[in-house]
Amino acid sequence: MKIIAGVDEVGRGSLIGPVYAAAVILNNSINKKILIDSKKLTKNKRERLSKYIKRNSIWSIGKASVKEIEKNNVLNASLLAMKRAIVKLKKKPTLVLVDGNKLPKIKKYKLNSMIKGDQKIPSISAASIIAKVTRDKMISALGKKFKGYCWDKNYGYGTKQHLKAIKNLGITSHHRKTFSPINKYK
Repeated sequence: MKIIAGVDEVGRGSLIGPVYAAAVILNNSINKKILIDSKKLTKNKRERLSKYIKRNSIWSIGKASVKEIEKNNVLNASLLAMKRAIVKLKKKPTLVLVDGNKLPKIKKYKLNSMIKGDQKIPSISAASIIAKVTRDKMISALGKKFKGYCWDKNYGYGTKQHLKAIKNLGITSHHRKTFSPINKYK
């Protein structure tokens, strides 16, 4: 029997925090029709679906830190987060479908890239949902410690309110210092 895992990452464009990736092997009983790209869902719907997916699949999370992003660049850090998610799965997949056009380097795994896979492949959609919900919760919790940046709303992305807060409050240890415009404030 073929065991297929879907993999996706979130947080590449954010100005703060780690990148997260999820790997998901869906159970046959899951309703695949409701699994769509996380970016097309409301926050509440994503959170409900994340719980549903976790109950009805084998899943894992991988992440790469701000230091790893700054050392290796965000693409390589994203691939590292994906690799970590894949190898943490409790069951080894026979095929791993990865969203995008780049693949993490993992020996003894069969991997295929899939451009816009989060819109086409239910297991990749499921991975995008779990990864986004997990990262968003971590960033929201961080936002409670660093008030004024509105991370509970912008999740660290370069919105007007976040950029204004950086000018007024400065950068934190969670900001990616190699990213523009953060690199101007070092």
